Amino acid sequence: MAETAYHDRDGYIWMDGEFVDWREAKVHVLTHSLHYGSGVFEGDRAYDGKIYALRDHSQRLLNSAQYLGYEIPFTVEEIDKACTDTLAKSGLGSAYVRPIAWRGSEMMGVASKGNKIHLAVAVWHWGDYFDDKMKGIRLCMSDWKRPAPDTIPCKAKGAGLYMICTMAKDISTDKGFDDALMLDYKGRIAECTGAHIFFVRDGEIHTPTNDILLDGITRKAVLLMAEKRGIKVIKRDIWPDELPTFSECFIVGTAAEITPVRSIEKLNYTPGELTVNMVEDYDKLVRGKLA
Repeated sequence: MAETAYHDRDGYIWMDGEFVDWREAKVHVLTHSLHYGSGVFEGDRAYDGKIYALRDHSQRLLNSAQYLGYEIPFTVEEIDKACTDTLAKSGLGSAYVRPIAWRGSEMMGVASKGNKIHLAVAVWHWGDYFDDKMKGIRLCMSDWKRPAPDTIPCKAKGAGLYMICTMAKDISTDKGFDDALMLDYKGRIAECTGAHIFFVRDGEIHTPTNDILLDGITRKAVLLMAEKRGIKVIKRDIWPDELPTFSECFIVGTAAEITPVRSIEKLNYTPGELTVNMVEDYDKLVRGKLA
């Protein structure tokens, strides 16, 4: 059954402090952020009626806007409330929550200071990001690289930064893969199109350094869970020629949650006990059940 188009659904979206009918939540075609990529957003997940790590997401949204040179006219507490109120109005217990801020249509051109800053929150049902995720996903290598930190505000969860991610994702699915693994500007292993990556070798976890990557909330959760289990985590530069030396691999993100990887190009990995434990621990953590 085809999924209902996102513009044509029942329900309500919170916009600039009030709820509007889902189908009437619109912006003008000359909205500045549409043309110049300066929208910032978050992806939160609710489990059993509660949004996991809500404050972290709301604060990161404010930080992202500041990286792009503007202030969202709502406090972190007000953003939290907008998200929880929208979730409650949706009637959903488990859901995806999307706060997004953008520059309006008061002026057009590269200059942006005359534009009003808007904020909206939408909530909808979204199941597993990948089909049959515990089987493990298949990755290809992307030709697109993550940019250097002096070329773009890479710590912002900004709409414009996802252009190459969309291109890499579409190419990967055209090739028959589930997603793409991207290198950074130095040729180091970076991340997938919307998730951080972890590798396992001899019972230890290895993950790329975070100097150019988004400050990952799920990534922090994995580090916490590994610490609780006494698993050593090595955060370092990882190079493509190391990929054959790892036995397990998994990716993490709010949408992807924790998803095992079964192959990268022609290299095969077997989701083992460590990966399965991370998946199970995360499911407990987001529901407040991890001791």
